[in-house]
Amino acid sequence: MLKVLVVEDEEIIRRGLVHTVDWLSMGCTVVGDAGDGQEGLQLIQQLRPDLVITDIRMPVMNGIEMVEQALRIFPLHSIILTSYSEFEYAKRAISLKVFEYLLKPVDEVKLAGVIENIKREIRQDKVFDDIIKKTKNIDEFNLIALDVYLFAENKLNYYVSETIKRIKNDYHQKLSIEGIADELGVSPSYLSRKFKEATSQTFLDILYKYRIQKAVELLETGKCRIYEISDLTGFSEYKNFCNVFKKYTGTSPTDFMKSGNCAVVINQSKEVIEDMK
Repeated sequence: MLKVLVVEDEEIIRRGLVHTVDWLSMGCTVVGDAGDGQEGLQLIQQLRPDLVITDIRMPVMNGIEMVEQALRIFPLHSIILTSYSEFEYAKRAISLKVFEYLLKPVDEVKLAGVIENIKREIRQDKVFDDIIKKTKNIDEFNLIALDVYLFAENKLNYYVSETIKRIKNDYHQKLSIEGIADELGVSPSYLSRKFKEATSQTFLDILYKYRIQKAVELLETGKCRIYEISDLTGFSEYKNFCNVFKKYTGTSPTDFMKSGNCAVVINQSKEVIEDMK
């Protein structure tokens, strides 16, 4: 259940939101309500809601200031309630990454749609974070589901996102962090640092793992010889391919294929992508 906090100084509107909206059908529960921003901030610290629905203009502390301070405590989603006269002012709070702006009186159907989108984003964030945690250990052969990073593209530095797209689309070609950085107009050291911050791995780790994953898929088909797979996955030398394959899987391409692990890896890949939906 999504924990919701309502902050609104007009009591009639606040009570209407708390008591008349069918929160249960949206998969939500209202954990508290407040009449001003300062009280709302105290409840945010105490209750740690997933979503804060707040008016802009309130006594003591306005809604935008409250959300700004709350985000310094922990990440949360927010919906700003506004009138037509305040709408342009509300949009200036975009730097706070407010999820949505709803005009008063609140349309319950639109509210339900916004909340469904928030729940979907929370699920995607969880999958993204889980993948990051799983890929921190380079001693294990962990799947590199690049679509997870691209699916959560708004979480990535622009240059990191473009680099991941290059890996996904051009893994079979000669790629280097220096070449990509030059194309993007940034320094290799900057791109390397941002890439490591975003993925917890180096550019070469991600590239090699993705190439090996593609090699596993080709091995499963049984249509290509191992030296052909080496060329098809971007390795210029067969010996280098075998060394890298063994580094990330713990065995040679031939032995890996005989062990029956190909099908397991491919099925795991499908499950990861399905989790993203």
